[in-house]
Amino acid sequence: MGRVLIIGAGGVGTVVAHKVAQNADVFTDIMIASRTKSKCDDIVKAIGNPNIKTAQVDADNVDELVALFNDFKPEMVINVALPYQDLTIMEACLKAGVNYLDTANYEPKDEAHFEYSWQWAYHERFKEAGLTAILGCGFDPGVSGIYTAYAAKHYFDEIQYLDIVDCNAGNHHKAFATNFNPEINIREITQNGRYYENGQWVTTGPLEIHKDLTYPNIGPRDSYLLYHEELESLVKNFPTIKRARFWMTFGQEYLTHLRVIQNIGMARIDEIDYNGQKIVPLQFLKAVLPNPQDLGENYEGETSIGCRIRGLKDGKERTYYVYNNCSHEEAYKETGMQGVSYTTGVPAMIGAMMFFKGEWKRPGVNNVEEFNPDPFMEQLNKQGLPWHEVFDGNLEL
Repeated sequence: MGRVLIIGAGGVGTVVAHKVAQNADVFTDIMIASRTKSKCDDIVKAIGNPNIKTAQVDADNVDELVALFNDFKPEMVINVALPYQDLTIMEACLKAGVNYLDTANYEPKDEAHFEYSWQWAYHERFKEAGLTAILGCGFDPGVSGIYTAYAAKHYFDEIQYLDIVDCNAGNHHKAFATNFNPEINIREITQNGRYYENGQWVTTGPLEIHKDLTYPNIGPRDSYLLYHEELESLVKNFPTIKRARFWMTFGQEYLTHLRVIQNIGMARIDEIDYNGQKIVPLQFLKAVLPNPQDLGENYEGETSIGCRIRGLKDGKERTYYVYNNCSHEEAYKETGMQGVSYTTGVPAMIGAMMFFKGEWKRPGVNNVEEFNPDPFMEQLNKQGLPWHEVFDGNLEL
């Protein structure tokens, strides 16, 4: 039914490849491409499907990407490379006539800042080309937007308050490690917090606002207000929202390490001169920290990610909490990766499935919440990320 090209062979790319291979009725031809072809070959070996093709490509190079697209002729590219590379891959898709999906919005390499404006600017070009681009189809962003769209469609006349809550209660038994690319992870956490209230964006200091929130099957965890990209698209697509916030849990040991990393200058993203060689401290740190792909084997516990929503239905206030808990151990058994990679990779595959099944086809650049959430929600239950609902409970927020 569909030819798909996966760009990226990290933890998320590994999960995407496993899940795409499991759905051979939808994905008939598969290729995995990365800067390091041997990583792609290792994924194919782990899956045990010799029909999956692999290739080497530099995702920073539009011409290389176009040449690969023209050779393999995919109908869709699943971009699970680095967020810095979103625009080169989108440009290559336009030149080669390929549909596009990613899990995280673009951010420039030299600035810890992300917003959708760069990618939304491609809307008319994709529309004129008759190509669909699906933005932010991981878990958060991704499922968080689909949960919101599902709530708006079925349970609310007016969503007024939205809190996205993300807890990782797992233990990888390392002194310090990040659950996805350390460079992206640390940049995200160390920048200012930001939330939306009454038509305006409110900026906070990094990790300045925090409170205990209770997560299902986990209990109370200290949760910190961060800025996350889906807030930008959700308040645009659901204009009745009065306040939208994003919360993530961090343990004290993790925060202590993070504080030291910042204090000694290892979180810097500008180049420094070391013995005549230019290095970026954060990129050097990434090279010495544990690889997120290698955390799964000893990872215990689970993640819990969901949306806590308050609004009106038939003139009355109601609350709604929809969430998924994902076991690190079960994710590792199935894909060889931990739960954070799993919760991002599975939705990316489902988004591509929605495209190939004709459910999510709309020329232009679209965020996930702009599509019909129902068939996607149905697949979450089938593909390993079952969801649960709590009506009119205490949201704690």
